[in-house]
Amino acid sequence: MANFDLVTAEDVRLMQGLAQRVTATRPELVNGDATFGELAWNWGRGHASDGAAWPRRLWFSGGDLVAWGWARLPRRVRRSDGSVKDVTGADLVYQVHPDHAGLVDEVIDWYEATAADLERTVVPSAADGFALRRWAARGYVTDPASLGDTGSWTQFNERDLTDVEEPVLPAGFRFRTADEAGPQAAVQAHLDAWTPSTYTAEGYQGVRRTAGYRGDLHILVEAPDATMASSTIMWLDEANRTAEFEPVGTHPDHRRRGLGRAMLLHGMRLARAAGATHATVACLGAPGHPQARGLYRGLGFRELTRDAPLIKTRASG
Repeated sequence: MANFDLVTAEDVRLMQGLAQRVTATRPELVNGDATFGELAWNWGRGHASDGAAWPRRLWFSGGDLVAWGWARLPRRVRRSDGSVKDVTGADLVYQVHPDHAGLVDEVIDWYEATAADLERTVVPSAADGFALRRWAARGYVTDPASLGDTGSWTQFNERDLTDVEEPVLPAGFRFRTADEAGPQAAVQAHLDAWTPSTYTAEGYQGVRRTAGYRGDLHILVEAPDATMASSTIMWLDEANRTAEFEPVGTHPDHRRRGLGRAMLLHGMRLARAAGATHATVACLGAPGHPQARGLYRGLGFRELTRDAPLIKTRASG
């Protein structure tokens, strides 16, 4: 790893800037995990534990970042239930500005060199026909894990904030912010919703360091017993006046009570008060994953784009 430049907080801010510029003109071309909020969330929560396995490459034109690649190489992942998972392949997150589309070939070259002899995955946008053809020419095919009713591809959804209904919580529940509830409650809310998880208090400190994080837009729902029953972070992209929800989760003991719906409505109203006119959220899109997709559709979100997971096995060279 000594020969690689690793992803830093400053790099992530540059990457977020490119996400903002692409979102302003061609939002359907923003790749999976390359949105303003996903970049901050993924780097913040994992850099302390996994950052040594995160090489990156940046491409500039006239002083502006116009393309980047962030590879995640084999590593050992420790989860909140004490289990350990060994990641043996490589995956790539990347973004290329549409005015510099040809740079995707350089991104592929860099990834091939960085992850040589490993199984390699990548998730370009399904709307980026040019990039999909270039990846295919280099031997990347549809990832079998994304096929069928339980496929693992992600759908990105949007709605405007012109008409957001009043949220209604069950009796005894109330809205809180991370600023009010504190770090321990914010971390535990995520762990309860997503167990087993790799999230830690140190990861949360990383999230708080990232551009776009605001504790007053990190929303929780507190149950009558003081448990944080639901939580979400909203990432406010002021340049595009967009609020992105990531992540969104509810404690298993409190699901199917309307908490997620109420929390998202409350969040959208807060986002609108903060200047946002638009909201986005991602979910699994395959038919066998209806829960989150149905929640967001019932709140007025509609599909903007989806990713196209690709894979190249070791045997493919």
